[in-house]
Amino acid sequence: MSIDLSPMGFRKTPFTRELSVAERFVLPHQAEATDALIEAVRQRMSAALIAPAGTGKTMALRVLFDALPEARYQVRYVKVTGLSKRDLCKEIAAACGLSTAGIFPSLVRKLQDAFCHTSGTNGLRPVILLDEAHDLRPESLAMLRLLTNFEMDSRLVLSLVLAGQPPLRTMLARADQQAMAQRLAHYATLRLLSRDETHAYVTHRCVVAGAEVHPFDGDALEAIFEMSHGNLRAIDRIALKSIELVAQAGASAVCSGNVIAARKLLWP
Repeated sequence: MSIDLSPMGFRKTPFTRELSVAERFVLPHQAEATDALIEAVRQRMSAALIAPAGTGKTMALRVLFDALPEARYQVRYVKVTGLSKRDLCKEIAAACGLSTAGIFPSLVRKLQDAFCHTSGTNGLRPVILLDEAHDLRPESLAMLRLLTNFEMDSRLVLSLVLAGQPPLRTMLARADQQAMAQRLAHYATLRLLSRDETHAYVTHRCVVAGAEVHPFDGDALEAIFEMSHGNLRAIDRIALKSIELVAQAGASAVCSGNVIAARKLLWP
């Protein structure tokens, strides 16, 4: 059952994943990361975004997607799992609207031919966003190098953006991944929010959801930071549950006690 938050001034439910790129909270380090990814793709290069869970990785990919106009780029998104290199090729082929039939070498050729057609005939730059890339098998990560090798490595056709958690950096540092690692023109990073950034983020999310009066007092904001450690996903969950508890009680302000109660309902 949904809880009516309008008495607290909200026009829509705050702290959900339904946040547009235009409404996002932007900090300098986040803008620096996305700007670098955008520039790498504009130069027809590949890049990596390596960030802990809950630091805004998916939003950064959405910003990148929005920054690449459909008139110039063909961007495809693939969420990675621990697939074999053939199955990963099939996932990429499916995302590109291609047949997934065939053995591994023919799939690689099919993808390369499609990327060349997109670039040469259609005049679009193909871009593949591989999310959760820390789940890649080593042989699948190494295989991605083949997809970017055109005409004996003399042409820049496809841009890959690998997005994943810190284990991705560890895997790319391995000796057997050197060839793939060297194809990445930039390694962007994100981090957890500081105390002040957490306070500002909570305020921002309330404002974009329509609240004219900030519902969290200072102690509540401190409690959210201490419990979330600046993890955006945890902040959202704790803040929303706190607001729901206050709304159910018919109150209008969130105190630290509400945050503590919310925390107990979210984690054992």
